Amino acid sequence: MDINSLFTDQGLRAFTATVRDQHVRDAQQYGQIADIVRRRLEQTPVEGDRWVWAAKKIRAWKVSRQLKAMQKASGEAASKAEALYATYVNEVLALPKRRETAAAKKLERKSGRQAAVGAAVAGSLNRTVTALNTPQEQMLGAVPQARPAEFLAPDNPWQQWPMAAGGERPTSTINDYFPQGEGR
Repeated sequence: MDINSLFTDQGLRAFTATVRDQHVRDAQQYGQIADIVRRRLEQTPVEGDRWVWAAKKIRAWKVSRQLKAMQKASGEAASKAEALYATYVNEVLALPKRRETAAAKKLERKSGRQAAVGAAVAGSLNRTVTALNTPQEQMLGAVPQARPAEFLAPDNPWQQWPMAAGGERPTSTINDYFPQGEGR
């Protein structure tokens, strides 16, 4: 057997199938032998037994349970051969695809979070601009507050708030509240 073939899907599948089949056959043979030995010993008295029928059954059970243990071990070995192949497929062959899928999901979640944060910031800025551009008398659900006298201009309601640099008109974006530098 080439050891390198064990590191391929078909090679390991063939190896585990061979081992599994061998252990299944062994388990069947151990079970058959255990039944034959138990039946034969139940019918064979040994000289000096007091209760012949009970001694024969106990002796037959003690001997045949060792063969039943061998049958159970071979069945477990066949199961372990299948587990070997399943673990190899899951941990070695399918791992790159799982990692690729996980990376794609992570990227999708990250881009979704970035879009949500961007939308939240834009919505917040729009609400701020709207609140700053709306005269206090028109603000719905707002509690009237006393304004300091220096900000009130009775002739023009738009002059209730200090204007941004060079602003003669009401602001339309949040950027109007911050002076523009000469170097920009």
